[in-house]
Amino acid sequence: MQSFLKSICASIVLVVTACLCSCSGYQLGSAKPENLKEIQSIYIPMIENKTQEIKLAPQATNSLVRFINNDWTYQVSTPAQSDTTLRVVIETIEYREFRSTRLDTLRAEELTTNIRASWELVDNQSKVLLSGRSNGETRFFIGDNQRLSRDNAMSNAVNNLSRKITSRISNGF
Repeated sequence: MQSFLKSICASIVLVVTACLCSCSGYQLGSAKPENLKEIQSIYIPMIENKTQEIKLAPQATNSLVRFINNDWTYQVSTPAQSDTTLRVVIETIEYREFRSTRLDTLRAEELTTNIRASWELVDNQSKVLLSGRSNGETRFFIGDNQRLSRDNAMSNAVNNLSRKITSRISNGF
């Protein structure tokens, strides 16, 4: 009978130890950076676009709002009800040739788009809480209409940029 009780106690201790140690290092809830723990809501004004690309500012703003809403770490709100403001400036867009056609090396077949932006998260007293530079890249094939191909690829690059900014302010990396 004693060996049976000892085995039951050993099993209970083993189960409790496994439950306590199996999630070590993890926590329930969001993983906000330390200096942003008190922030609950963010206001996102229209992104400033310093490039010549038309319709990029509203497209990038909508993408950033969508990614922050889908992340659920912060709530997007109005300027009067928000704790902070996220200001983003798109500085450059670069197109580079990734692959040329086999028969004509001067004709590009595939391009890489890189959107570079700087951003800062500012509280209501104009104190910068977090800032950084992010970029969004994508590759695309050039069809018969190069402008249409670029426009279609731009949304993917903007989504990559928005995902990186959201990850940085929500997770700290």
